[in-house]
Amino acid sequence: MDINEYIASGILELYVAGALSEKENEEVHNMMLQYPEVHEEVLKIESSIVSLTAAASPSDSKQFFPSIKSKLHLQDETSKVIPIKRSRSSWITYSGWAAALIAGIALIYTVNELDNLKEEIQVVETNNDILEEQIEKANSDLAEVKNLVAILRDKNIITVPLQGQQINPEAYAKVYWNRKDDNIYLDAQGLPEPPRGKVYQVWSLKMSPLTPTSLGTLDDFSTDDNKIFRIANPNDSEAFGITLEPAGGSETPTMEQLFTIGVVAAAS
Repeated sequence: MDINEYIASGILELYVAGALSEKENEEVHNMMLQYPEVHEEVLKIESSIVSLTAAASPSDSKQFFPSIKSKLHLQDETSKVIPIKRSRSSWITYSGWAAALIAGIALIYTVNELDNLKEEIQVVETNNDILEEQIEKANSDLAEVKNLVAILRDKNIITVPLQGQQINPEAYAKVYWNRKDDNIYLDAQGLPEPPRGKVYQVWSLKMSPLTPTSLGTLDDFSTDDNKIFRIANPNDSEAFGITLEPAGGSETPTMEQLFTIGVVAAAS
């Protein structure tokens, strides 16, 4: 059981007010014996109520009746002592205190409920903010996908499949190359996650003689969900290759770490 939630439920205020059933009173009593913080909270509530009722009582009870006598011009030495029956004023006073007690408990309970309501409203507002961010991101992703589809459907796009090599025969990638705007779109979904401290590097290749030109590294590979990268390529490429290099890339490809390669002339 969450003791903080139990204390905040308002049942302790009702216990102090005597508004619970016998079974509920027994339950609260057992909780007080079991959890010191519950007992301490009950004492705090009782102390608050005592302070509240004290504020409702006459401020100086010792001077209360003498002041009345003085207003009636009665002198102690000449007055006659007449025994009287106890009036109902004490009962009325205690009734007023009891009413103040109940009102105080109701006030504390209302404040607790108001705090709980504020917390619930804050949670709802936070959830709404998160939902709005998710919707905004989804709309942005959708616009990006639509733009990518339009690019890949362009009649000037040629497709170059990149096949897995000896280091990882299961690896694959695909290059979509638009010669007119000097860009390639690399779909690297078929590459495994690079080890720590390593990065994939993309190369434009001339075949005779073999001349590699770096097109850059895929630094965002791990964080890019789509694994599709737009890369500038002003070269007259005859092939494309991808190698695994140390972070920051290399000046020349490490052929022992060649993961995929594809020849433009063989593209369909």
